[in-house]
Amino acid sequence: MNTKLEVAFFIFSGITTFLILLGIIWAIITEKRLKRFFLGKKAKDLEDTIVSLEKDIVDLKKAKENIQKDVVVINNKLKKSIRGLETIRFNPFSDQGSNQSFAIGMLDEEGSGVVLSSLYSRERMSIFAKPIKNNKSEYELSTEEKEALKKAEVK
Repeated sequence: MNTKLEVAFFIFSGITTFLILLGIIWAIITEKRLKRFFLGKKAKDLEDTIVSLEKDIVDLKKAKENIQKDVVVINNKLKKSIRGLETIRFNPFSDQGSNQSFAIGMLDEEGSGVVLSSLYSRERMSIFAKPIKNNKSEYELSTEEKEALKKAEVK
């Protein structure tokens, strides 16, 4: 039911893990360079080490800026992805069938999405899709559709 949320969480976890590993690698490389820096006997070695470290710092700042931009893009995409999902099963015809009918509410973070309804009877099955904007629809919603949307709202 929360597959999309789990996928988004998995992606976010992967990015976070990558950034942590990047930080650990950077710390190890820096430690090795500092050891060489303090063991160097010539001024030229020290100067080369300082220049190399300065270049690395500039490169890391650029990488950090790129990662921050990527995080903003990912967050904007997540806002528009389905974050709330709820299914309500019901029997619209008390004299026939069972709970074969359903209403599915799917909403993003801003309350936009769709509600899908299926009405099942012995003679036929009908499917309806109603667009949702700001948690409201311009079409009349059934009690079950309203319940599915209410439960699908992103808290």
